[in-house]
Amino acid sequence: MELYFLGTGAGMPSKERNVTSVMLNLLAERNVYWMVDCGEGTQHQVLRAPVKIGKLEKLFVSHLHGDHIYGLPGLLTSRSYQGGDTPFTIYGPKGIREFVETALKISAAHLTYELYIHEFEDNEAGVIFEDEQFTVSIAPLVHRVESFGFRIVEKPQTGKLDVEKLKALGIVSGPTYGKIKRGEPVELPDGTVLLPEQFIGPSYAGRIVTILGDTQPCANAVTLAEGADVLVHEATFAEHRKELAIRYDHSTAMDAARTAKDAGAKALILTHISSRYQGEQGEQLTAEAQEIHPETYLAHDHFRYEVPGRRQQSSGKASL
Repeated sequence: MELYFLGTGAGMPSKERNVTSVMLNLLAERNVYWMVDCGEGTQHQVLRAPVKIGKLEKLFVSHLHGDHIYGLPGLLTSRSYQGGDTPFTIYGPKGIREFVETALKISAAHLTYELYIHEFEDNEAGVIFEDEQFTVSIAPLVHRVESFGFRIVEKPQTGKLDVEKLKALGIVSGPTYGKIKRGEPVELPDGTVLLPEQFIGPSYAGRIVTILGDTQPCANAVTLAEGADVLVHEATFAEHRKELAIRYDHSTAMDAARTAKDAGAKALILTHISSRYQGEQGEQLTAEAQEIHPETYLAHDHFRYEVPGRRQQSSGKASL
């Protein structure tokens, strides 16, 4: 599981940062990608990234400001040309359906796959998606328009198969291993019954990834990020611009760090950065946040963060 940032700027593109979009790489878990927000130019960023639109399964839209949705029509049509023939689902606030359907209708676009759109109710909170692998929950945040945050929870993971213990009994890799991994007892030719719990280690908790839309500090942000392995939080301004952050319903880097600390999030990634903070100026945001939450990273376009498994008990790995 890895986060890949396609765009990390606020409001409009700059020479250094495109507008907001982040991919959650779930190739190892389900052979797909999920995306949160899709600002203008996102598909251009994809061309420079090791990701494939054709494997995009879901898009979660935090709110309807243009820097979070203007890239969506192009992404949808390009998916048809890049092998995307499986169903695709968009989750977002009321109005996302009208935006998408109007753009597709006026441009006479034809999609080669089934498109589903799930709109949130006003101030909706709770589970919006669940299967045997993941649960995705939302809660409203505090912004000039209705904005939501997403809590993505991996279901508990099965413990490791003790291969050496099975080999000691003369059992080599094959159907027996598969049955035990699935939790099925196995009867050997001599009548001995092997129980799964004898050969599988204890299960462990899955990972938690929280990605918030634009917001002022608020209680729901902390709730969504509680115990998260990584929190992705906007940091539009430095602390000395706190007045602007309040005026425009945004957060400072220190606001983001306080939320991460209060929630007990292991790692914090700052994104949605104002164009005021170019180059080394961006490190001011990191330094401010690290005063409160030491494990803080400043995202840039094409920044990657590997979310460690709970069994690993280690920090995540950040890279270009």
